[in-house]
Amino acid sequence: MNIHEYQAKKLLKEYGAPVSDGRPVLKFEDAKTAAGELDGPLWVVKAQIHAGGRGKGSFKEAAAGEQGGVRLTKSVAEAAEEAQKMLGRTLVTHQTGPEGKQVNRVYIEDGAGIERELYLALLVDRVSSRVSFVVSTEGGMDIEAVAAETPEKILNFTVDPATGLSGFHGRRVAFALGLEGKQIKQCVALIDTLYKMFIERDMEMLEINPLIVTTDGDLKCLDAKMGFDDNAMYRQQEILALRDETEEDEKELAASKFDLNYIALDGEIGCMVNGAGLAMATMDIIKLFGSEPANFLDVGGGATTEKVTEAFKIITSDPNVKGILVNIFGGIMRCDVIAEGVVTAVKEVGLKVPLVVRLEGTNVEAGKRIITESDVDVIAADDLGDAARKIVAAVKG
Repeated sequence: MNIHEYQAKKLLKEYGAPVSDGRPVLKFEDAKTAAGELDGPLWVVKAQIHAGGRGKGSFKEAAAGEQGGVRLTKSVAEAAEEAQKMLGRTLVTHQTGPEGKQVNRVYIEDGAGIERELYLALLVDRVSSRVSFVVSTEGGMDIEAVAAETPEKILNFTVDPATGLSGFHGRRVAFALGLEGKQIKQCVALIDTLYKMFIERDMEMLEINPLIVTTDGDLKCLDAKMGFDDNAMYRQQEILALRDETEEDEKELAASKFDLNYIALDGEIGCMVNGAGLAMATMDIIKLFGSEPANFLDVGGGATTEKVTEAFKIITSDPNVKGILVNIFGGIMRCDVIAEGVVTAVKEVGLKVPLVVRLEGTNVEAGKRIITESDVDVIAADDLGDAARKIVAAVKG
């Protein structure tokens, strides 16, 4: 789960991290009041969407010479005007894709004098199963570009959970960033704060880009992104309350409410599979035979008829889907439950595209019988290779 910049900065402030004062704006009429509560003399107006590259982005149907989603203004009136211009419009960045995202929230904050821009992030390192720090002197840039072009400018290290964080880690970051004097002490304190927050709030990602050295020689978190572990939200109700469902894919949001693992893709063949590994293999073999998967969908090992029905509805709600492949290997998941869900779903939502079903494992004969005795138009498959060939052939005509 992701949150907006202004929400992330509020959380940083609660933990004592240095951030600029700011105000979120959700309505046109509140922009001037929000800007007036800040001291100036510079006001920065930032579009709030769950995507990076806002400053370099552009609004659809933008006027000639119009700035992107981050704008520097020099008066309360100008800040309010720019905020009003952004609200309700669609911002396109390199992370949103050409469709862009609608700006429903704007953040106005005090400007900061910038001496240097740095990069700092905490991530979960899947290889070592530890929290990893990623540090670079190249702040304000996409870290992927830095890694590709100047990897020597990135420091990456993990923290051993047995010994925990120490002052050494903070000093290591400070020296890597070329900090000096009081900045070293500030860096050690900031690293301690961020690590504590990362652990306590069940984060998956915390990115400060840029972390700046101000013209006064102090450190400040100028921008912040935070991602949280969905599976831990039951114990993070305060964080869960920050969720902005308008930023999420409607199909993925619907799937999450039924504990379905769904990710929308750009292909034409919808997939319903049990097990993440089998789902990946199913997508691979679809590509092998000349087509593209429209989604990743793992119904899990304990899916009910209701969940399978909902999964089918989500798949068919995608206008790009030209065919559906159901691939079930019954272990914990029973083939008859899947079959009942498919039949129920087809009767509820209708079937306008080819459907190939491959069942194997627990109660497979019962599952096949349920589908055979129904009036659902299904193409049966013997194995995964056979299923992939048949659905690709059906879609390609």
